[in-house]
Amino acid sequence: MATAAASWAFNAIVVHLVWRPRAIAMRLRAQGVVGPDYRFYSGNLPDIRRLNEEGASLVLDVASHDFIPIVQPYFRKYIPLYGKTFVYWFGATPNMCVTDMNIVRHVLSDRTGMYPKSVTNPHFARLLGKSSLGLTNGEEWKRHHKVIHPAFNMDKLKMMTTVMSDCAGSMVSEWESKLVGGGEKGGGTVEIELSRRFEEVTADVISHTAFGSSYVEGKQVFLDQRELQFLVFSTFFTVQFPGFTYLPTKKNIKTWSLDKKVRGMLMDIIKSRLANKDTGGYGNDLLGLMLEACAAPEHGAAPTLSMDEIIDECKTFFFAGQDTTSHLLTWTMFLLSTHPEWQEKLREEVAAECGDKVPTGDMLTKLKLVNMFLLETLRLYSPVSQIERRAGSDLELGSGGVRVPEGTILTIPIATIHRDKDVWGDDADEFRPKRFENGVSRAANHPNALLSFSSGPRACIGQNFAMIEAKVIIAMILQRFSFTLSPNYVHAPTDVMTLRPKYGLPMILKSLKV
Repeated sequence: MATAAASWAFNAIVVHLVWRPRAIAMRLRAQGVVGPDYRFYSGNLPDIRRLNEEGASLVLDVASHDFIPIVQPYFRKYIPLYGKTFVYWFGATPNMCVTDMNIVRHVLSDRTGMYPKSVTNPHFARLLGKSSLGLTNGEEWKRHHKVIHPAFNMDKLKMMTTVMSDCAGSMVSEWESKLVGGGEKGGGTVEIELSRRFEEVTADVISHTAFGSSYVEGKQVFLDQRELQFLVFSTFFTVQFPGFTYLPTKKNIKTWSLDKKVRGMLMDIIKSRLANKDTGGYGNDLLGLMLEACAAPEHGAAPTLSMDEIIDECKTFFFAGQDTTSHLLTWTMFLLSTHPEWQEKLREEVAAECGDKVPTGDMLTKLKLVNMFLLETLRLYSPVSQIERRAGSDLELGSGGVRVPEGTILTIPIATIHRDKDVWGDDADEFRPKRFENGVSRAANHPNALLSFSSGPRACIGQNFAMIEAKVIIAMILQRFSFTLSPNYVHAPTDVMTLRPKYGLPMILKSLKV
């Protein structure tokens, strides 16, 4: 028995860690796809970690938007050596960098299930919920999408602008109070660190609109989710042993503890809603729609969503509904502060369309320059710097494309593609909102080149929500303040699953009220 087990283990190691990677590399090389050499067990992870460590110490000039040497230094190194489509290795798993927009469109527009979402890191599933809309595939994804999609139709989103403006109003009123009496710096100005404020206001918005609560009530959920996010990211560039997440290591124990706390707090929110359903119903927000789907239908049919699935969806929307939008706001304010001529253009547009009134849904649709500015911010500072899919079988990437083996991870480096001059033109590295004046589809040499919300059937379900929220908050800030970048700001964009300023965004605000 022991001999047979040892023989099986030896063969598994030889096949998985030696023979298969070399066979895949040879097969791809024969098709013209090369990359850094596979190294036993670790693949290219040591080189990638070294490049990441070197990039972490870099600081950019505020006029530079090229953070690739910090966030994706291995792509910056490998693409000139091996071309825009190449293979590299996370342990024994082949990863193919895909930057050809025709292949990207083919992968993201697929509806057959050939390119499912891939969760190669089990810790990531704890953060977002393994049975959530963001991570499920096939029929499971369709079932979840059917329940959740109605919460994000445009009529409902326009109604949510009142909640968004209320939350933003509380934030800007706090800033105005700091300016009373000349502010902290004198001369009627005050320095405020904005990135943390945006984290709080977007958390308040998602709490109110999706869960019928407030940031104060759900604050601990956000704090624990953020801590879990940093823990998860710390495991991204390590080889994942099968079953390793079940070992009682210090990091695993902390992850389990945070996950348990988050699930417990979410369950308390759900129980509170269920306790009041007889008087107010389940509610018309995201949580209400999910709880209604969870309730067993007539004729003994199974509920559309289980309670565990609802908890996983809550985890996703507490994280994704807040984190990405807060960073979009942060980078928008950064670019407005470093381009004062655009700050004034947008302020004039907001004054023309909204006056000094709270922005409404109809007003927001008329803010063309604001929309262009947000799109260019998303291009240069996309909150998510890459997305991944997995080859669900041995398949061909597009018509006459490269044949890749089942299990290959297809990495689409959004930040790198958004700076590709073949896609965006010679000014791809420059900040130029007017590239979007004729719409997203005409802004580049490919109609699907803006990938901040992904594209195709699995595009972010909350993209309209995020854009409306960003417009409301930016418009209300422009109505009340002018602002400049603090001399204390250090331009070092960093990626912890989402792109953020490493040292925050200190901004000097001045009231526009006479």
